[in-house]
Amino acid sequence: MLRSRLLWVGLLCFGMTPVLAADDSAKTKSPTKPNILFIAVDDLNHWVGHLGRNKQVKTPNLDRLAKMGTTFTHAYCAAPVCNPSRAALMSGLLPSTTGVYENNTDWRPRIERGLTLNGYLHDQGYWVGASGKIYHGNYERDADWDSYEHPKSAKQTLDASAKNDGVGGIKFAPLTNDSGVPDDKTTDWAIAELGKKHDKPVFMGVGFHKPHMPWNVPRRYYDLYPLESIELPPHLKDDLADIPPAGIKMAKPDGDHRAMLESGRWKEAVQGYLAAISYLDEQVGKVLDAYEKSPERDNTIVVFWGDHGWHLGEKEHWRKVTLWEEGTRAPFIWIVPGVTKPGTRCERTVDFMSIYPTLCDLAGLPIPKHVEGVNIKPLLADPTAAWDRPALTTYHFQNHAVRTEQWRYIRYANGDEELYDEVNDPLEYKNLAKLPEHAALKEKLAKHFPTVNKPEMPDKEPGSGKNKGKNKQKAAAEE
Repeated sequence: MLRSRLLWVGLLCFGMTPVLAADDSAKTKSPTKPNILFIAVDDLNHWVGHLGRNKQVKTPNLDRLAKMGTTFTHAYCAAPVCNPSRAALMSGLLPSTTGVYENNTDWRPRIERGLTLNGYLHDQGYWVGASGKIYHGNYERDADWDSYEHPKSAKQTLDASAKNDGVGGIKFAPLTNDSGVPDDKTTDWAIAELGKKHDKPVFMGVGFHKPHMPWNVPRRYYDLYPLESIELPPHLKDDLADIPPAGIKMAKPDGDHRAMLESGRWKEAVQGYLAAISYLDEQVGKVLDAYEKSPERDNTIVVFWGDHGWHLGEKEHWRKVTLWEEGTRAPFIWIVPGVTKPGTRCERTVDFMSIYPTLCDLAGLPIPKHVEGVNIKPLLADPTAAWDRPALTTYHFQNHAVRTEQWRYIRYANGDEELYDEVNDPLEYKNLAKLPEHAALKEKLAKHFPTVNKPEMPDKEPGSGKNKGKNKQKAAAEE
């Protein structure tokens, strides 16, 4: 002890800053909690360059983001539609627990403020702010945020080359290059916040709307994908021949897909989706530039997620709202200083219910007891770590899909089943559910289905106690 004191005095006499001895380390100030850059994207499926599902897409910035941390190659939504997906991952409660199964179900009466991720972080000392779409549509609860920006659309003008605004409910058309997209304002907000120094830890929600329909983005993004070079997604004639009635009911092949085939504009629609993805990619690039220059970069976690997948004619279906691979898979990327390693890939199957508990652990906070997701910090530290937890997706009452690294097992409320070998049949062309040799496998996978299945709730308009059956039309349009 005397030697330590003499060293301290000697250093001070020579004007040097003393290095704390080991026995003084407990007196140092504990590290501040990490900031969180939380990037949410609407309707972005696995058509990003580094995932390799679509070879023609151009996403240099999303690929750059993946190289900066860990990308999960098989990540899945809790529900294949905006509102229940977002309500689940932001609350930590499964759709089957809350009964929030559709876009037109107001989650707010079912999920208290303190249970949400942003509410909990606020109560733990975080400043929580966001711009754009984090929760769904009119179901934001602004009181749960310290600051919330709602970007509005500028007047948009279709480019002179546009034939019209699309095919039926599938909307796509290029804009003149000076037409504004609301996501521009979300990007500006994120850049400004990242440039600030803060006196408390920060949760920044950056909610991009594109590539959600309408695929109206400036013409220059369409020009990245000349129509003559567009390739249609993989598809098989009579792909639904071995699909049970419940699956066909979700696919609705006589709806959007038939209209698209009759229009002869399938390639134009694919072009529109690709253009919207490249618009999004550019916005992400601008945010990444600001993140890299941020004064608090070394203490900022980045998590990037899409709320669900999207079909563009695969299995004779458009949009999301299915329990198949195309409707449920989305990008999932993490950068965690001191934990993730640049350029790593995790092949384990995970779902977005993992976001809430993982962020709590990384922030040094207790994981609330109500949270039903699984902490994936071990996979962030070692993407090859052993993992036996499959991903779970639910769409409406007692319709569930379990996804392991090899299998997807779907069981609908009426007992209909589908089973796919994802290693040997990644496009899910052959339904194996009726083969007797897979009976034990199905039983094993079914153990991961929820034990609580709350019944469907009446449709309600936001803030109203009255049932609004017509709200189904509004929800369909938002899909």
